[in-house]
Amino acid sequence: MTTTEKVPVATRTAAHEPRQGFRWRRALWVGGFLLPAVALIVVLLVVPFLVTAYRSLFDDNGVSSRFIGLANYVALFTDPDFGRSLLNTVFWVIGTLVLPVLLGLLIAVLTNSVKWGSVARTVVVIPYALSGSATALLWTFLLQSDGAINQTLASIGLGGLQQEWLLHWPLNTVVMILATTWQATGASMILFLVGLQTIPPETLEAAKLDGATGFRLFWSIIVPQLRPMTIVVVGMSIVNSLKTFDIVWLLTRGGPGTASETLALTMYRETFTLSRYGYGAAVSVVLTIVVLAASWLYLRRQATQR
Repeated sequence: MTTTEKVPVATRTAAHEPRQGFRWRRALWVGGFLLPAVALIVVLLVVPFLVTAYRSLFDDNGVSSRFIGLANYVALFTDPDFGRSLLNTVFWVIGTLVLPVLLGLLIAVLTNSVKWGSVARTVVVIPYALSGSATALLWTFLLQSDGAINQTLASIGLGGLQQEWLLHWPLNTVVMILATTWQATGASMILFLVGLQTIPPETLEAAKLDGATGFRLFWSIIVPQLRPMTIVVVGMSIVNSLKTFDIVWLLTRGGPGTASETLALTMYRETFTLSRYGYGAAVSVVLTIVVLAASWLYLRRQATQR
């Protein structure tokens, strides 16, 4: 056959059929492996969210319910307590991004190549092994009115610095963020240590030969190389801060009044304390949307910067 002769259409179609069949079989295999995971996500996440969204359209006290449409959402967004709860949640997001993530990064870098690094890392990681309840119990002992901090200040002649640490907003929110930082820094440090192990030694050696040392080496070489791990750490911190519950509930119960409540705590109070199930479901829907929107915006921003 010369180069000018054309291959018959039937021959080309027959040649493509095996390849198309292979693609269909591969798609079926991939779909089969993905199906259990997708089914779990639908059953455990999508269906409960849809049920909660449906329930948020009712005035439901657990005994009787009536359809009220979007009235729960109107009441929610006009409630000053919801505004304070949203503000506290923003404080938690900022605090847990600036403190645990930054401290975890600095401790990981500073202890990565020194002899005493393992000891320092162990000290930082130990609080991460504690449960939220144990952390709250420890910090209650420290921060209550007659707790260890106030007693220590009085014993060294600094009684004027004594505070009602957990009884006034925004001081109670600040000290709870510090307590969470004490516990969560270890997790960030571990992840950043994993990221540091992936940086090729040749890259650091070449940077040092070019004169990059100290802060310049950290900012211009190490931080860009840690970008993939930073995305993971920051994403986890955002989600965890948006759903903060246990330490706030155990330290202040959202008080005084509702001054230190976060969105997760507002949802719990409305649903299980006040038995306003429809209103609590509306708070839950808003919280879910906020978490998804924050995560999507952050990941989208990181993807466009590559």
